[in-house]
Amino acid sequence: MSTVTVSDKGQVVIPAAIRRRLGIAPGSKLDFELEGDSIRVRLRKSIPPSRVEDGFGLLRCALPGERRLADFDVADAMCKDDNDRP
Repeated sequence: MSTVTVSDKGQVVIPAAIRRRLGIAPGSKLDFELEGDSIRVRLRKSIPPSRVEDGFGLLRCALPGERRLADFDVADAMCKDDNDRP
């Protein structure tokens, strides 16, 4: 456990080892919550913007032949097996 001192402005310095382990960097958002007489601090994880390329290969189609995006049914492709299909 690390002990830090609160400044006149209510600021504290998070120890470097904790910042590194949790990936806290300048601009990171932290949530504070009171739990009885304690404070819980949680790192708010941001969701990076997604790109179309990030989903490449996520869904597979075993049907032979050429396929077009217009023929693709996302809900059907996400079914685990034939028993899940509507």
